[in-house]
Amino acid sequence: MAKDSRQVSRILLNAAAFVIIVAGMRAASPLLVPFLLAVFLAILCATPLRWLTEHRVPRVLAVVILVLVILAISTSIGGLIGSTIVEFTRSIPRYEARLRIQEAALVMWLDRVGIEVSSQWLTDYFDASRLFALMRTLVASLGQVLTNGVLILITTVFIMLEMSGFPAKMRTAFGEADASDAQTNFRLVAVNIRKYVALKTVISMGTGVGIAVWLSIVGVDFPLLWGLFAFLLNYIPNIGSFIAAIPAVLLAFLQLGFGSALAAAGGYLVVNLVMANLLEPRVMGYGVGLSTMVVFVSLIFWGWVLGPVGMLLSVPLTVIFRIVLETNESTKWVAVLLGSERSAAVAEVEV
Repeated sequence: MAKDSRQVSRILLNAAAFVIIVAGMRAASPLLVPFLLAVFLAILCATPLRWLTEHRVPRVLAVVILVLVILAISTSIGGLIGSTIVEFTRSIPRYEARLRIQEAALVMWLDRVGIEVSSQWLTDYFDASRLFALMRTLVASLGQVLTNGVLILITTVFIMLEMSGFPAKMRTAFGEADASDAQTNFRLVAVNIRKYVALKTVISMGTGVGIAVWLSIVGVDFPLLWGLFAFLLNYIPNIGSFIAAIPAVLLAFLQLGFGSALAAAGGYLVVNLVMANLLEPRVMGYGVGLSTMVVFVSLIFWGWVLGPVGMLLSVPLTVIFRIVLETNESTKWVAVLLGSERSAAVAEVEV
């Protein structure tokens, strides 16, 4: 009886500690998110950094080269998005006129089928001024992203400069055996994260190209922009591609009418069925050792704790959490439950 009481007390204590940690992470998310992004970026840069240093490139110069590559990629993507947003803003009056035409056509169609709806009611619910408010919010958020981007990049540089001396510090602080175990776990985390990013990038690139080609065929304006959005938002598991579809389908409706909007939505549906629902769950589940359900639940959990960036990092963070649980025999069963069927089968064979 006393043993059962101690076990229940231990479970309650662990649950209370978990709640406190999660609450602290959510409260500290403005500081935690840039740091997590910097660590994530440094892990991705570890392989090219090691390759450069092994080819006798000084570490400082190698870090500078990687920073320049990161800046070039982010500037190219930001420049494409910025120029397209400016062009889109200039086209807003034309889309407003199309919206009024679509409203009138919708009122006439509803009247023919016996549903009386006033055009004023539609105008109230499809107010174009809301689009301008959305654009102002987007511009304000871009400034915040740029500010955080500088902080993330500086933190990434310091992490990459410290990487070479980190193993020696671990051995001095924790001893040879514990440091060796910690380095093994860290390498496992890094390998899984890089594998996840590589697989996700290939799948997202296929999604973005497919969307851009289909919208070009349909005749929707700015197909490259919507393809780029599909590529970027596909890094958010399960729901990212569907979020990316909303503005493109609405634009197709305003520009070309209901039939073209339906065709654009059908293209998104087909691409997502092939990529997100057939190919991605199998590839990602086997690639990172997480079950499909855990990927979806982690998306909700980390999105609630850290916001939109938490959705982006939900899979890497859950992979880290699972590997940490595997290192302790008392929590290894939780790691097995988080894993995919294949990883569970491998663990059963090893046992």
